[in-house]
Amino acid sequence: MTIPLAQLETWSGQGSVTQSKNTYATVKAALEDANANYTNRNFKVFLQGSYGNDTNIWAESDVDVVIRYDRAFFHDIKERPADEQAAFNAAFPTNGTYSYDDFKEHVRQALRAKFGNSVEPDTKAIRIEASGNRRNADVIVAFEFRRYHKFKASYDESHDTGMCFFLSDGTRVANYPDQHSENLTTKHQATSKKFKPLVRIFKNARSKMVEDQLISDGSAPSYYIEGLLYNVPNAQFVGDYQDIFLNILKWLYETKDRTEFVCANEQYYLLRDGLHTCWACADGANFINAAIKLWNEW
Repeated sequence: MTIPLAQLETWSGQGSVTQSKNTYATVKAALEDANANYTNRNFKVFLQGSYGNDTNIWAESDVDVVIRYDRAFFHDIKERPADEQAAFNAAFPTNGTYSYDDFKEHVRQALRAKFGNSVEPDTKAIRIEASGNRRNADVIVAFEFRRYHKFKASYDESHDTGMCFFLSDGTRVANYPDQHSENLTTKHQATSKKFKPLVRIFKNARSKMVEDQLISDGSAPSYYIEGLLYNVPNAQFVGDYQDIFLNILKWLYETKDRTEFVCANEQYYLLRDGLHTCWACADGANFINAAIKLWNEW
C-alpha cells in the first residue's frame, strides 16, 4: 500500500489564513501602539514561521511574530583576522544605550496593555494565549544581527544581516528569516509551485507519524522539514503528489551522506549535533525512516 493521492491532496492544503491574518494584525497593532514605552521606535514587526511562509497546516495554531530593533545590532566577527576585528572595534566602540533586556520589557508592557494576563514569558518568546477568534501568538523580541565576512573599515566591509534573540537562560540565537523566506519562495517558483504544498504534505505526514508513535512529538520542527525538502533537487518535484512524495523519499534514502545539507537560509548546516541552529542527526534520520515506513505500510 501507498498513501492515496486523495490523502496527499488533502494534506497539501494550506491551513487557516483569515484567522491567522487577523491575529497578526491585532498583535502588530499592539506592538506599534504610539503609547508603547520604547526608548526608540526604530523597529520592524513582521511574520515568520509557517504562516509567514505559506506552509502552515490546519493542525498548527500558533502565529509567530517578530519585533526587531534596528538601530543597534549584535554581531559575529570572531572568524575574521585580528586586524579586521580591531578595525571593527574602532568603528563601533560602544554597544549602544538601549539594551536588549530593556526593549524586551517594553515589548512585554505593550502586549500586557492590550492583552492583559493572556501574556506570559516563554523560553524564547513572549506568548499570547488564544482568546475568542484570536489564535495563540508567540512574539520574538529581536535585535538586528550581522555576521561579517570582511571588515577593513565601515565603508569596506561585507556581512549577512539577520536577527538575534536570547533564550531565558541567556543563550543567544541568531537566525536569518529574510533569507529563509526568499529561498523558500525561489524554490517554490523553480518547482512549478510544488515545493510549498509538499512541505505541507510532509508536515501533515509528521502529525500522522507522531500519532502512530513512529517519531516523538517535537522531534521534527517545521523549520527543519522545510530545510530538509529545500535540499531535494528540483528535478524530483515532477508529477502528481504521489510521484513527488515517492521521488523525495527515494532521493533522501539513497543520499547516505547528508552532512552537507543546509538550512533553507543557507547560513547553517541542517544536520549537526549539539547546536541550537541545527537538527539533531538522529532526529533527522528518524524522520526520514518514519516517512518511508508510513508510505510503505499505509
